[in-house]
Amino acid sequence: MIVSLLSINSVAHSNELDELISASSVLASKIDRGIMISGSAMEWAHTGTGISDGNLHFSAQISVDELDAYNAALAGMSTFLPYGSVQTQLEEMAQQELNLLDEAVDVFTDVVIDLSTTIQVSELSEQASTPDEQAEVQEFVVQNQEALMVTEEDISTYNQSIESIEEHANSASVYMSVAANEEAVGFLQQSVENANTTAEQTNIFYDANAQWLVMGYPTTRNLTAVYLNGQNFGLDLYLTDAEILAAGAESEYYLTGPTALGYKCFMTFEDCE
Repeated sequence: MIVSLLSINSVAHSNELDELISASSVLASKIDRGIMISGSAMEWAHTGTGISDGNLHFSAQISVDELDAYNAALAGMSTFLPYGSVQTQLEEMAQQELNLLDEAVDVFTDVVIDLSTTIQVSELSEQASTPDEQAEVQEFVVQNQEALMVTEEDISTYNQSIESIEEHANSASVYMSVAANEEAVGFLQQSVENANTTAEQTNIFYDANAQWLVMGYPTTRNLTAVYLNGQNFGLDLYLTDAEILAAGAESEYYLTGPTALGYKCFMTFEDCE
């Protein structure tokens, strides 16, 4: 499903009604011009008051391309959605959240690399079981203390990025799951029609505290909610912390990271299993 969302064209296209307005306006304008030419021609032909250069009719003629565009626009109206598409709106919102998730992961990855020296210190200190080995750890830390220090800025970046990752991942999953649920989409789509507005004009948002996706309308104060905790439409999205961490431990991102591979393998590709 993520692949299909990533393939969504981000360029804003006009809808079928816009195409019909554009194509019919061209023909109507040409016909209007033709009527004016005909009316004037009848006046001057009967009174002998003037003539054209003989080429004015070209400006009122309708081309084959203009005709085809009009007929295609008529045919296209069969798929026109006057109230918009809630499903499309949700898919676009999911894509936006996925983009923000990617950005947050990039920031997180960079700061984790900067902080990976803490993993090195952790591994060295835990593996030092004899006094000689502990002395080596002491010497290493004393000699490299400045390089091993962690700044508040790094910690702030780390904390903010992991918060953003969770936030955007949750939102993307919500919008994706609701968009894939035909019953929920139908419920929301009908509510848009009842409010006499379009999906694009609604305000859709995920409320983590209430555990629902809510849709608000510009034409009414009413709100329409889709619960995400199993109360309706079979949407029960919440996982336990243990389930999420277990899935994360099996992910490629984790298995290729410094804690799973070990600091030396991750940084220098040495001592890798």
